[in-house]
Order: sequence, then C-alpha cells, then structure tokens
Amino acid sequence: MSIRLAKPNDIPAILNLLEEILAVHHKGRPDIFKASGSKYSQEQLAEILEDPKQFLFVYEQDNQILGHLFCQIQEAQSSVLNPIKTLFIDDLCVSHTARGQGIGEKFIAFAKAYAKEHGCYNLTLDVWADNDGAVRFYERLGFQPQKMRMEEIL
Repeated sequence: MSIRLAKPNDIPAILNLLEEILAVHHKGRPDIFKASGSKYSQEQLAEILEDPKQFLFVYEQDNQILGHLFCQIQEAQSSVLNPIKTLFIDDLCVSHTARGQGIGEKFIAFAKAYAKEHGCYNLTLDVWADNDGAVRFYERLGFQPQKMRMEEIL
C-alpha cells in the first residue's frame, strides 16, 4: 500500500471514484447534484496531473487504486486577511469497497505532513452539511468549522 502522485494511467480509476462521490452527493442533494457524470473529464484530469499548483494523490494497494486526494496550495490574497498559506483538500474519496480500513485517516495524515513540509499554516476542505458520515469523519480527526455557507431555497 502506498500514497503516491497519480499518473495518467490512473485516470480511469479516478473517474470511477468521482462517480462514487457524485452518487453520495446526488443522494443527499438531488436538487443540486446530477445523477450521473463526473466533476472532471478525462482531459481535465490529465491537465490537473500537469498543473504544478495542483496535486493529485492516489492510494494504491495490490495494484488497485482505492482512493484519491486532490489538493491545492492556496495563499490568502486580501487586504484584510493575514497572508497565510493553506493546503486545501479539493476532493478526498475512498472507494466504497475499501471504507473502514483507515485509508481516509492515512490520506489526512499524509495531507497534514505534506502541508507542514510546504510551510502551510492550515489544512482546509469543504464538506456538504448533508454528508453526515464525512462531517463526523473530519470532526473525529480534529477539523472544526472555519466558516459556513448558508442557503435558503426559493
């Protein structure tokens, strides 16, 4: 088992994981999320792999991709915010076939170490409020709300 940078030949497995994530989001918010599709196309994933500002890691075990972690290093660009460097987790997925094996915790530990190594102040991510399992997972690992986006459906 290992966490490593994704390669072009990992793209089909990553696309499958993105479909799994979409199904979870569609179940929770069918008013927002489509029933099928992908957050990224094969071409967009290939571009991400080449982008020096984005990092796409996979968790591989026995030559099988069981999860992915999309990250970006961001720096606050505001006259009112302190200039801090953040590692933003854009997407984290563990295959439904591999959940409960500690892979998500390994990804978060990896992301924390990566962020520290790159001089980041914090680690951030977005999580949909209806995704109770993900919210509990992140809270259990020490994440706390930083800000909230609220809505009123019209």
